[in-house]
Amino acid sequence: MITVDHLSKVYRVHKRPPGVAAALRSVFKRKFEPVQALDDLSFAIAAGERVGFLGPNGAGKTTTLKILSGLLHPTSGTATVAGYVPQQRAVDFLRTITLVMGQKQQLLWDLPPSETYALNRALYDLSRKEAQETQSQLVELLEIGDLVNKPTRQLSLGERMKCELVAALLHRPRVLFLDEPTIGLDVSMQARIRLFIKDYNERFQATVILTSHYMEDVAALCPRVIVIDKGRLIYDGALKELVHRIRPEKRLTIRLSAPADRQQLERLGAVASHTDTQVVLTVPVARVSETLRAALSTLAVLDLAVEDPPLEEVMRELFKSGTATRPAAGGAG
Repeated sequence: MITVDHLSKVYRVHKRPPGVAAALRSVFKRKFEPVQALDDLSFAIAAGERVGFLGPNGAGKTTTLKILSGLLHPTSGTATVAGYVPQQRAVDFLRTITLVMGQKQQLLWDLPPSETYALNRALYDLSRKEAQETQSQLVELLEIGDLVNKPTRQLSLGERMKCELVAALLHRPRVLFLDEPTIGLDVSMQARIRLFIKDYNERFQATVILTSHYMEDVAALCPRVIVIDKGRLIYDGALKELVHRIRPEKRLTIRLSAPADRQQLERLGAVASHTDTQVVLTVPVARVSETLRAALSTLAVLDLAVEDPPLEEVMRELFKSGTATRPAAGGAG
C-alpha cells in the first residue's frame, strides 16, 4: 500500500543575525543553509497494517507524512501510496487518503461540524445518501450524537477532535496518516480515540500510520513500529522485538502487606523503586519464574504484576544509542 524508496528531503533555510542592518541586507541578499530533514529513508507498509512512526522532535516524521500525502515534494527518491505518486495529487489519490494533524483543524470555527461535513461531501463528490450513511456510522462509533450541530467554538478539545475525525473520514479513506491525533486530550479521551482508530482499521481494512509522543497510543495500536532519527531509519520491525532487544528484562511490581528489607529485595533483582507498600524490581527474562517463586515465599505479597519496561525508557535508550537496530529480514513490512 505504501512504499518509500531512498527518500531524501533538504530544506533551504534562510538565516541571518539579529538587528535592523542585517534585516535590511537580507532584503537584497539572502544566505541560505541546507537542512537535511530526511536522509535515504526506505520502508514499505502493507494494506491494513497499523504502524507507529516514531522519532524525537525534528526527526522528520511530519515531513515524511506531508510527502506521503502530497503536500511536499521530495528532494530525491520516490514514494507511492496505493499505486499513486503523492505529489501528482491525482483526484483518486486524494479520495484514498486522509491526513489528521492534532494541532490543526479543518472545522469551521463559528459553524457546527455538520456544515464542514456538507462541504467535504461536495469536495469529494459524495452522494448525499453515502455521506449521510458514513457520517451516521462515525458519529455512532465516536458517541458524539448532537454535538455535530453545535458551533465548533462551543466544543471542548476532545469533542472537537472527535468531530475532526468524522470530517477526515467522511470519504472512507483507505490510508490514514495520523500526526499526534490525541495531543492535549485527557486520558479517557485518548483511550476513546485509540479504540475508534482500531475499530475503523479493522472495519474498513484501512492502513494506518501513526505518529505520537504518547507511547500508550503506540502500544495500544501498533504491532509494528518504524523509528527514525535525524531523518534516517534506525529500526523497522515488531514493537515487542524492539522492547526485548533494547531492554531484555521484565519489570515486577509487587504490592506488600508488610515492609521488606532492601537487602532482601536486592537478592531478588535490581530495585527500581521501593516503599513500605510497594516495590518494583528489574529482572532478566530468564529469571522471572525463579524470582516470582522467591518473592512469594519470602515477602508478604498482596499482589504482583509482570510487565515489559516502559516504552518511553526503551525509546530514550534507542535514541541515545543513535545506532540502527534493524531486523535482518527488514522488519514486518
